[in-house]
Amino acid sequence: MISTSNVTLRIGKKALFEDVNIKFTEGNCYGLIGANGAGKSTFLKILSGQIDSTNGEVIITPGQRLSFLQQDHFKYDEFPVLDTVIMGNKRLYDIMKEKDAIYAKEDFTDEDGIRASELEGEFAEMNGWEAESDAATLLNGLGIPTELHYSIMGDLKGSEKVKVLLAQALFGNPDILLLDEPTNHLDLNAIEWLEEFLINFENTVIVVSHDRYFLNKVCTHIADIDYAKIQLYAGNYDFWYESSQLLMKQMKEANKKKEEKIKELQDFISRFSANASKSKQATSRKKALEKIELDEIKPSSRKYPYIDFRPEREIGNDVLMVEGLSKTIDGVKVLDNISFIIGREDKVAFVGGNELAKTTLFKILAGEMEPDKGTFKWGVTTSQAYFPKDNTEEFNCDLPIVDWLTQYSPVKDVTYVRGFLGRMLFAGDDGVKKVNVLSGGEKVRCMVSKMMISGANVLMFDEPTDHLDMESITALNNGLIKFPGVILFSSRDHQFVQTTANRIMEIVPGGALIDKMTTYDEYLESDELAKKRQIFTVDEEDDN
Repeated sequence: MISTSNVTLRIGKKALFEDVNIKFTEGNCYGLIGANGAGKSTFLKILSGQIDSTNGEVIITPGQRLSFLQQDHFKYDEFPVLDTVIMGNKRLYDIMKEKDAIYAKEDFTDEDGIRASELEGEFAEMNGWEAESDAATLLNGLGIPTELHYSIMGDLKGSEKVKVLLAQALFGNPDILLLDEPTNHLDLNAIEWLEEFLINFENTVIVVSHDRYFLNKVCTHIADIDYAKIQLYAGNYDFWYESSQLLMKQMKEANKKKEEKIKELQDFISRFSANASKSKQATSRKKALEKIELDEIKPSSRKYPYIDFRPEREIGNDVLMVEGLSKTIDGVKVLDNISFIIGREDKVAFVGGNELAKTTLFKILAGEMEPDKGTFKWGVTTSQAYFPKDNTEEFNCDLPIVDWLTQYSPVKDVTYVRGFLGRMLFAGDDGVKKVNVLSGGEKVRCMVSKMMISGANVLMFDEPTDHLDMESITALNNGLIKFPGVILFSSRDHQFVQTTANRIMEIVPGGALIDKMTTYDEYLESDELAKKRQIFTVDEEDDN
């Protein structure tokens, strides 16, 4: 068990948390939620001891081991992959290294023998002999193949390092597990594996995630950070949302009834306070009036953008024809003879772990990259707006936000442009902020403003939910659901894909395409999909 006693953290004069008293118990998975800047990651760092609170303390049951997901992807670059995972249990790893050092001695003494015996006993008690196989099981589950287990971390790709660090956090059955955005950069299979792992995990889990489907799947409780406090709710994310909305509605209704009662009492007092025969009743009502207190309803720190894509022109029947597209990057064929036709009703989600293939296809369709072979043709009634996965070049200037957006606006009026920025929560002086100093989330909101102001009837998004908070993801999700045009997008957010797409495409390893008119959940359950994936994998191995 892990709990806090009057934990307070002040940054300058602002209290990020104030007198937080909360208890996280064994056997439960807690989703820690809150608006951007509410302090979710900071609170995890306080719990893990990485930073100190201003006041209060964190209490962990004696003898229990806490593990957390490391965020520094370069910290272990000099170590082998398996060793990095086993480091998740520091004591076990230290025993292994000390044993190896003793056995490597040329002048092995009696004292060394005694010490080695002590270490072997503790090693056995900690299931040390299974450490490598347990680490390998975690790595394989997350999609790190066996041939990479003895590689040096520095030789791995960024997405592979993320998986190794996640395996490190999970290793050795920790009593308390802290995970900050564990699904970031994970592919579909790895996320599914992690969901099952956490569902079956019997100890305490506290997780921060912007993936609503993931929180619904794994969480038994929600810890909501708002008003510098943390409120605990039983149930998953959807249950929290419904219950918190219901609570707010009940408080407002209760206040309304109290206000009506107050007015009724005030009217009576005003009418009869000077009337001798009614004076006792008026006095009684004054006392009753003094006892009525309205519930304090604080404004939430959560702010939802208003996202509304309105195409200037209705789209025709001919939208997009792709024929035989192929592309090889760094010697790897990422697109192999891809062909498809997009209709005016299509909302297409590109899914799966082949992220480079998806990004390459988007760049080709946006005119930013040439294919090696094949052609594509947009319909004459179409206009496209594109959200790139890497938006660095878009903000490589020192323009104020309002000037940056004005250059893309068909109407050059500042008030008109500020209206679109205001929808994305850029208000007042925010408009004069320079775009090259914006945070990742602010840049994403700028890009969405740019797409709204374009009036395009075809929207292309490459992982738009990265860097967004839950409120912005929800707003974008709702905006796309009601969009009347065509959407081509990729996202690792399960709920985002399930509620938006009516057609699913997956570019499998080797560059071939699976294309089905279906929902995302139906696609994942498809036996045909599993067979096709197996065939493509076998074909790829044969080619190698």
